[in-house]
Amino acid sequence: MKPIYEKTIGMTEAELSYCPGCGHGIAHKLIMDVLDKKGLLGDTIGVSPIGCSVIAHQYMNVEMCEAAHGRAPAVATGIKRVHPDKFVYTYQGDGDLASIGTTEIVHAAVRAENICVFFINNAIYGMTGGQMAPTTLIGQRATTAVLGRDAVRNGRPIHVSEMLATIEGAAYVERVSIDSPAAIRKTRKAIERVVEVQQRKLGLAFLEILSTCPTNWGVTAPEAMSWLRENMIPYYPLGVLKRPEGI
Repeated sequence: MKPIYEKTIGMTEAELSYCPGCGHGIAHKLIMDVLDKKGLLGDTIGVSPIGCSVIAHQYMNVEMCEAAHGRAPAVATGIKRVHPDKFVYTYQGDGDLASIGTTEIVHAAVRAENICVFFINNAIYGMTGGQMAPTTLIGQRATTAVLGRDAVRNGRPIHVSEMLATIEGAAYVERVSIDSPAAIRKTRKAIERVVEVQQRKLGLAFLEILSTCPTNWGVTAPEAMSWLRENMIPYYPLGVLKRPEGI
């Protein structure tokens, strides 16, 4: 019987240790499957900083290194400049990239660094206990905002993709989601595009992936998908914000 699905060799045999319903496993698989299909696994170097993504090297079957919190774009910059022939990417969460790492990602875009950034936005600090993140929604509860985020007291959630799209060196910026099979298929296509941007040496390629954190949202895995769709997507609309000609 002809198989209808085969696991990508881009993923190791290690059992995922993420919480049930976490979107990291989906994102990992999509990225590695694209790199596998493009024959890039042996020519790829990934960078994952502190956060839930710090263990990504256990699952992604490519060369990887860890970075200090927020510093993945700087580390990836150094790697890409030393190894310009390699495909180089960062894999970062919102508590990392949109907070302590904001300066890093902004200036990587200003310099038009030829790297890819996969930004997993689940609107919460996941690894450290569910604190309010820069992307936490208004009214959303967190361990540091038990009554919900308040715009006056805490400010409003940051739109990272929209901000980066204003910077000339950011060649490609898109926001996608993993809340449904249809959305997952679109996310895979977007990953193919950001890979092409780096291969064509056009500048920074930035893909924001709206994801889930059932544990720190206090919901079940199925409820998390609905919560993402009903709450995050209206505030963080999906789509291409910036796209070079021919991509």
